[in-house]
Amino acid sequence: MFNSDNQYTKLRWILTIAGLFFYVVDIWTDIALSLKYLYEEHYVWSGLTAMFVLTGIVVTQIFSFAWYMDDMNDIMSNPEGKTTVFGMSKGGLAALHVFGMGIFTRYYQLLKKGFRVVWRKTNLYTVEEGREEHHRLFCLATDLSMLKLFEAFLESVPQLLLQLFIVLSVEGCSVMQYLSIAFSFFNIAWALVDYRRCLRRSLSHMNEMPSGLPTIIYLLYKLCTITSHILSFTLLLILSPFSTIAFTVLWLLWTIWAHLLQTNFCSSRGLELLYRSVVGVILTFTFFNVKGKDTKVAMTLYYLFYCLVNISSPLLLVFLGPDFEAATFLLTVSGLIFGGLVLGLVCLGLYYLLLHPREKWREADEVDGLGGETETTRRIRNFLQP
Repeated sequence: MFNSDNQYTKLRWILTIAGLFFYVVDIWTDIALSLKYLYEEHYVWSGLTAMFVLTGIVVTQIFSFAWYMDDMNDIMSNPEGKTTVFGMSKGGLAALHVFGMGIFTRYYQLLKKGFRVVWRKTNLYTVEEGREEHHRLFCLATDLSMLKLFEAFLESVPQLLLQLFIVLSVEGCSVMQYLSIAFSFFNIAWALVDYRRCLRRSLSHMNEMPSGLPTIIYLLYKLCTITSHILSFTLLLILSPFSTIAFTVLWLLWTIWAHLLQTNFCSSRGLELLYRSVVGVILTFTFFNVKGKDTKVAMTLYYLFYCLVNISSPLLLVFLGPDFEAATFLLTVSGLIFGGLVLGLVCLGLYYLLLHPREKWREADEVDGLGGETETTRRIRNFLQP
């Protein structure tokens, strides 16, 4: 039988259910919180909370439907020219996505196909057929993980920033607010690790990311740096709500940078522009390799800039904040910002110097074997590289 690292295992199938749980609970806690704000007549907070939920859902539905259509129109993926996807017509599939069920459709298909492969004992597959079947499962999982990554940075990350601002700037916080913060954090963590592992398993030219210490170090690097950025942005919002203008400018700059890199991810111009806008949001909070090339210089400059932001935000609040007297609060948040930044950068160095899978294969960034490439594998090859 082929290497177990290339198999879609029972544990992987169970973890898919866990990912679905975090996704659903995160959205429902935010919806419940939005309704709570509405009941308490905090209309701005209610509207912003609901807006982030809707933004994440709408954008992921758009990409999900577009990818289904790309796969349907691809000769390699659909040599028979079928006009249905998993037995659903284009109209039925469009209706599902209009009602926000696109991701749930993908979860259903992945769990259904995965159950047939990993839970039902069968000898119908040859070694090669089994390898292809497991590879197709990882491709389905990777598409889903990319959509979850989009949702995490369009909904969970901004939601975490908003709710932290509300909690830290207003006395008296509810259990629902803390639940929303907690599940947003869990959803972000899950999306990051799941995306990393699924992407590397679905690309044959990349070594698998080992479980255990490398995964933990990578997760700590991402979570610590993202958390320190969010807390820094929160302090700037407490200093002045007009800081949102600076955040918007920052998003525009990262979007322009993605445009200058000439990303080639989507099959249509309009969708490519939307993709670059989403990349701009992601880069506002953490670094990803947009073009799959060596980015040591870009990553270094990126984190030098954010070190400056993270150091400046507490100082600005001290010197410019009107009648700011909560010294204990400021010291605590500043400690979390600096501690998270230092720990995150240390983990970044450890991961890329000692634990990165490419250390075992120096040509991991090269693309080989592209003959007969399907639309799915082309799309995955152009995904953001962690």
